[in-house]
Amino acid sequence: MHKNLFITALFIVFSYTIAAQNIIAINADVDVESKTIAIEQTIVYKNETKDVLSSIYLNDWNNSYSTKSTPLAERFEQEFSTKFHLAKNEQRGFTLVTSIKNDAETPLNYDHLKAHPDVLKVDLANPLQPGESYTLQLNYQLLIPDATFTNYGITKAKDFDLKYWYITPAVYDGEWHYYSNKNLDDLFIPKADVTISITHPRNYKATSELNFITSKINEEQNTQTTILSGKDRIDTYLSLYKFSSYNFVQTDDFIIISDIKEKDLPGPAKALITDKVTRYLTKHLGTYPHEQLLVTSIDYQKDPLYGLNQLPSFFRPFPEDFQYELKLLKTALKKYIDNILLLNPRKEHWLSEGLQVYYLINYVEENYPDMKLLGTLADVWGIRAFHAADLNFNFQYFLYSMEIARKNRDQPLTTSKDSLTKFNTNIAGKYKAGVGLDYLDQFTDDINLSDNITEFLQENQLKTVSLTDFETFISSKTSKDIRWFFSDYLNTRKKIDFKISSIKSLEDSLELTIKNKRDNAMPISVFKLKNDSVIGKLWVENINGTKTVTLPKDSTEKFVLDYDNVIPEYNQRDNYKAVNGSFLNNKPLQFRLFKDIEDPNYNQIFFMPLVEFNNIYDGLTLGTKVYNKTILRKRLNYRFSPQYATKSKSLTGSTSVFYSHNLEDQNLYDITYGLSAGYQSFATDAFFTRIRPSVTFSFRDDSDFRSPQTDQIMARYVSISRELGEDATVPLDEDEPDYGVFNLRYTHFNPGVINYSKFYTDIQVANKFSKISFNYEFRKLTQSNRNINFRFFAGAFLDNRSDLSSNYFSFALDRPTDYLFDLNYLGRSEASGLFSQQIIIAEGGFKSKLETPFANQWMTTANFSTSIWRYIQAYGDAGLVKNKFSNAKFVYDSGIRLNLVEDYFEIYFPIYSNLGWEIGQPNYDQSIRIMFTVDPQVLLGLFRRKWY
Repeated sequence: MHKNLFITALFIVFSYTIAAQNIIAINADVDVESKTIAIEQTIVYKNETKDVLSSIYLNDWNNSYSTKSTPLAERFEQEFSTKFHLAKNEQRGFTLVTSIKNDAETPLNYDHLKAHPDVLKVDLANPLQPGESYTLQLNYQLLIPDATFTNYGITKAKDFDLKYWYITPAVYDGEWHYYSNKNLDDLFIPKADVTISITHPRNYKATSELNFITSKINEEQNTQTTILSGKDRIDTYLSLYKFSSYNFVQTDDFIIISDIKEKDLPGPAKALITDKVTRYLTKHLGTYPHEQLLVTSIDYQKDPLYGLNQLPSFFRPFPEDFQYELKLLKTALKKYIDNILLLNPRKEHWLSEGLQVYYLINYVEENYPDMKLLGTLADVWGIRAFHAADLNFNFQYFLYSMEIARKNRDQPLTTSKDSLTKFNTNIAGKYKAGVGLDYLDQFTDDINLSDNITEFLQENQLKTVSLTDFETFISSKTSKDIRWFFSDYLNTRKKIDFKISSIKSLEDSLELTIKNKRDNAMPISVFKLKNDSVIGKLWVENINGTKTVTLPKDSTEKFVLDYDNVIPEYNQRDNYKAVNGSFLNNKPLQFRLFKDIEDPNYNQIFFMPLVEFNNIYDGLTLGTKVYNKTILRKRLNYRFSPQYATKSKSLTGSTSVFYSHNLEDQNLYDITYGLSAGYQSFATDAFFTRIRPSVTFSFRDDSDFRSPQTDQIMARYVSISRELGEDATVPLDEDEPDYGVFNLRYTHFNPGVINYSKFYTDIQVANKFSKISFNYEFRKLTQSNRNINFRFFAGAFLDNRSDLSSNYFSFALDRPTDYLFDLNYLGRSEASGLFSQQIIIAEGGFKSKLETPFANQWMTTANFSTSIWRYIQAYGDAGLVKNKFSNAKFVYDSGIRLNLVEDYFEIYFPIYSNLGWEIGQPNYDQSIRIMFTVDPQVLLGLFRRKWY
């Protein structure tokens, strides 16, 4: 270690004022080949409270990578990522602490917490008195993790992106605020005067927000030692790159260091944009207290501009300068606010994130008021007819925040960040917070909220603050009652939903009655329109149930709630009311081609051409879909889809109407009921009609939205009518071509990527039979990366008076007859050929076609598979099949499973079963079974589960 330079570093640190809260001095030596950093560190921790401390807690977030069971590892599992679990041990990092001593060289006891393996507890030799400081001397070694997990660590090119890499003290303000790394970039530490002396290979360059002090080259060892230093710092990021791509731009306010790129945008243009951004930051956030602000491409990748901005550059509908400007602004806003506003970033994140989005909204309003949500696409013929083309760029914040609310998966903004779902963490929560501040800004029209926020930031720069401080400050500036914002808007899931109930015309006045459809105290804006132009606006507050406002009669033709889309209102479709007019005058019908963002001015009906492939008997089907579904989910959805099947040359199609009732703040969160009907082929020249009324009750743990576990109770009646044409190739039961089945099912589902379980109990009652079945599935990815899959099925007839020779309603061992037409068979009646080999794991779950394929009395089976190598697995099935008037028969099969995409694309190769060695039998290719799906909605489930 370079002792002389370390002593220099310590001198620089201790030369700061004695009043400095905390001091951190680091002497680090980087070994690229072993991916390690050896560190000698001094921490001077000052007790700013009135309590006497006997121990100090330290953040050691590099150790969060140490095992597959840390909170960070569990976070990856919750977001359906196996990259960390499947990684080799040398790809994951850890911290090896060799000693912790005090300034008297006395060894101190220390240990990582069991519940938080990335937090160290250090027992002090002497109690730390209020106002006093304690010096810790640490020696430890870091094994740096691969950057593939969180973007931080060592890259494949052996460059280093280091964040939260060295040990830091936790915050104590009467209680210790420590928590584990969960890939949320939210370490909570007190500000400190930091000096880093880092020795690295000579061909690497160190980049940091800290000020460059000096560097020295060691010719003999071919290394370079760089010293960096800064006062009142909390940022821990350091870049070590062989070929650094950072650009330093000196502006009139401070230096911006950035590696954010935009193709085809020249350097001078970037410099002008950078200067424009720093002026905006300084104006609205106050003078930056440091010389440099570092914004990285990693920062942007973790918090990008969602939406059309993420399209490939050749198809991106926004100018390069605008694209780069907002990239830089959004990233710089977050970094700037985080560096000056010392909030708890896990518990009080909404304010810093809300300010980021609030200022993004204001920036675009000030500089690009005409920019559209669709960018240049809004002017393209065909696209400009959509309502989406009329919307301003800032509408996206309302759109994304309402997306999650309509799905009934929104969470209070004050929820701890690690308890938010990924969509709420990355998108909806931030956007709702920013939109909420804009809402508050418009409501407090007696003050300039933006100026008041600037004042708050300047007064509290680099001070520890809380959300209560912000509430007290803003409340003191306005004469309006804004308690609703800090109670209902922030602390609850209460939706904003108003409607104009009635307008009563009197001799010289109008009585406007507004209904608050929710239990909250939030205000609503009312606009007066004439010839579609705004002629007046007022705010109505304290609407408990309904409230009638009397207004002078004037030329107003229509009243509209929230006409300027400032308020994140749940349902805007009842916000319009004409002074004199009928229902159609309020909201006329509008017919549109293709789905659109809903336009609350109209009752919209959409048309969409359909080209589908449902099965091999109908072939390609052509038709149209008439529906009311928009981009944002509605409670009532209807669809009518008439189609023509090109192969069966018949009219097919389906129709449905469903209503979803969302319930909040309880485990029963959704009740959906409705009716669906359809007509299509199930064999050559054979058709079925299905009518299916149903009601579904969905449950979840209302205290933990991150849990993927759900419970569902479904009751439905399935009515099936079948008919055969002259060329039909399948027989039909003459005594029962039509039938109806009442079906009741309870399902418990926990779709974890490491631990997966699902079970259901199913009861069916029909005219000639009744049956009950039980299904349980379990999957586990073990610590040794072995997949274990187990499934158990048991089914029994309670009564069976159906034709025993047909087996149409019997339990199936390998390929269910699917008499309810639930399974997505492409060739459900095929007895040979590729489509007969399609397998859907249901009922018996066997892969081999055995001599006893059905059970008309009872059946019990078990299916098992486990890894051999990567996606290659061995499987085995065993069970008992019992038919009437015969003994139970033991059945089994085994083989190889190619698990390419679990539940979506798998191939089974039978090897040995009751039939003997199948692999050597004639026509073995017909014994291979394939699982696949062509339903895009099913495939989209792979994406949705990671976000919701």
